Amino acid sequence: MPQHAFDQGRFFLKDLIRLQVDFSNTDQSRKQAAPPLQKPCDPDIPRIALPDGKSCLERLCVVSLGEAIARRKSVRSYSTKALSMEELSMLLWATQGVRKVTGDNSAFRTVPSAGARHAFETYLVVSRVDSLEPGLYRYLPFDNQLLRLSGEADLEQRAALACYGQDFVGRAAVTFFWTAIPARSEWRYGEAAHKVIALDAGHVCQNLYLAAGGIGAGVCAVAAYNQEACDTLLEVDGTEEFTIYAAAVGKCRDKA
Repeated sequence: MPQHAFDQGRFFLKDLIRLQVDFSNTDQSRKQAAPPLQKPCDPDIPRIALPDGKSCLERLCVVSLGEAIARRKSVRSYSTKALSMEELSMLLWATQGVRKVTGDNSAFRTVPSAGARHAFETYLVVSRVDSLEPGLYRYLPFDNQLLRLSGEADLEQRAALACYGQDFVGRAAVTFFWTAIPARSEWRYGEAAHKVIALDAGHVCQNLYLAAGGIGAGVCAVAAYNQEACDTLLEVDGTEEFTIYAAAVGKCRDKA
């Protein structure tokens, strides 16, 4: 990276951290309605019911939390084994599951989020999950369902290309893509939302690492991706909703 680009990025980060916001001017302070915490969807699009993620997590994890933390690492090589629907459901619940609805536009989830605003949507490029056709899906955490968006045959290849040709993305059993809808956080925090959204994304992916480790699966977080290509892949507009993070997941290879 050229030195001037590094310096620009460093100064931008310092400005973001020091950002002072007049919270008296936010939409919340003006008594405006908060954006919904789950993106609306076409009721005619097929949905797939998921097993209860919390109970799957309690039943399937065979590794203690301490061991999962100690073992945590990025894994880019996966076996050809499929994830089960129960395993996928527990990973979804661990990363964005709803623990308690506290109001019309407020809920507590399995990860921290500034002001409980939870700006993310979860998309999946599924390749190998038992009883689930390959395709593009969106997780509906408040309904415990998957919304099937596309069944195109080349999704794994497109996902890898969108991540600058990182082949392991195309070989994963499933790749998680998280998008941000900034308006959810901006409603409460104004410009400061742009800092906390980035922090919240880290919380989500760390839970994926730890939960996956409990079922013998590996994860590799992906921050190197082509913004436009990922947004196109996920069929989002790139402005009001855009890709912010990704992670490939697959069963680990058996040790010799």
